[in-house]
Amino acid sequence: MTARPPRRGVVTLTPAGAIDATYLVDGFARGDLIRASEYAREVSGKGVNLSAALDLAGVPTAAVVVLGHDDLAFAGHSPHAGMLRIVPVPGATRVNTAIVDADGATTKVNAPTPPLSADAWAQATDTALSEAAASGAEWLVLCGSLPVLAGTGRPVDATELFTRARERGIRVAVDTSGTGLARALGATPDLDLIKPNTAELAELTGRALVTVGDVVAAARTLIDRGLRLAYVSMGADGALAVSADEVVHAHARPRRLGNTAGAGDASLAGFLVGLADGGSAPLESAVAHAAAWGAHAVAQTTTVLPGLGGLPEAVVTVAPDPATALSEPAGGA
Repeated sequence: MTARPPRRGVVTLTPAGAIDATYLVDGFARGDLIRASEYAREVSGKGVNLSAALDLAGVPTAAVVVLGHDDLAFAGHSPHAGMLRIVPVPGATRVNTAIVDADGATTKVNAPTPPLSADAWAQATDTALSEAAASGAEWLVLCGSLPVLAGTGRPVDATELFTRARERGIRVAVDTSGTGLARALGATPDLDLIKPNTAELAELTGRALVTVGDVVAAARTLIDRGLRLAYVSMGADGALAVSADEVVHAHARPRRLGNTAGAGDASLAGFLVGLADGGSAPLESAVAHAAAWGAHAVAQTTTVLPGLGGLPEAVVTVAPDPATALSEPAGGA
């Protein structure tokens, strides 16, 4: 599958950046002393992972990311340093740990997201908008956990960010979860794109998702309120795009099971590339790319996608059977 980059680029904003530590182990048992066979440490966070994957396809991109001052030197040696636009805050960056077993099972421990000062949030949003305007970007993507605004106990409010982006003709996408996603849609129901996984969509809509039809119906409740497009990453059940008048599904098989961390970010990168490159069938192209890139990412050992060689083929279905059962249902009692 070849991917021509879109004419315009993508700016990502990650207000809760991370250092990802990945341990490869031969076996994992709670309470044991386990020695890793491999270890990797990398600057990460959803937007960083997304921009890194887009960069592999030649898409102009910049990753605005909040990182602790203690880790700036490490970030400067990242292979992706050239695309990072770092907003420094005092202290160390949180560390997210992934333990990958020989059979491909991934155990993740994410450090809590530290509060963010009002000044740092303003600097992050201003930087993202300035970067998008200067580069003529098509998309601004808000990614990852939304931190609490220091001293308020409330999550940062992205409403002004979305409004300012729209005023500049920039399309807005959100890839977050929980209350952050609910607040974003509550304030701006007509977002251009959201990317929940199945569990996040179930939580957002309060629905049990057992079949493909359940997923479509849940996404359509959001579209009925103004959302333009939902891309639902469904893990082993593939990729699903839902708009007001289209439903398209795609599935690709990974060559092997490696580290699942970052697979959703890679799939969103593929979705955006495919959407721009799809000609008369943009949703079919988008989900095909998303499924292929996500399956490819699952086969890697690192969180950040290292390359696009050997992408698996995706099988695309327009108007999939709504009765198809999910292998990984979500929601319900």
